[in-house]
Amino acid sequence: QVQLVESGGGLVQAGGSLRLSCTASGRTFSNYAMGWFRQAPWKEREFVASISWGGGSTYYADSVKGRFTISRNNAKNTVYLQMNSLKPEDTAVYYCHARDSWGDDYWGQGTQVTVSS
Repeated sequence: QVQLVESGGGLVQAGGSLRLSCTASGRTFSNYAMGWFRQAPWKEREFVASISWGGGSTYYADSVKGRFTISRNNAKNTVYLQMNSLKPEDTAVYYCHARDSWGDDYWGQGTQVTVSS
């Protein structure tokens, strides 16, 4: 079992930046592929970005490519999402996600990101 705690959300103007952090506790963090999802009001949760256990592979939704960067620091048990050039449509609750080698999924409680126009 792993516990995930997100931080770094908030209110920002369009064009601004935020960095989300997700700190894991429990089992060995480096064994998990990590990612970020988001859910806007009245919409389904959607994939944003993911990173492999060693950090060598990253994947992004088309809507955030070139603006968001996912990274991880296994020594700190933390994964980050650097969000630049934010748009109002990026407004959502952002969830940290972990998947272990057995395919089990874990979620954080979410952090609100609001982008004003």
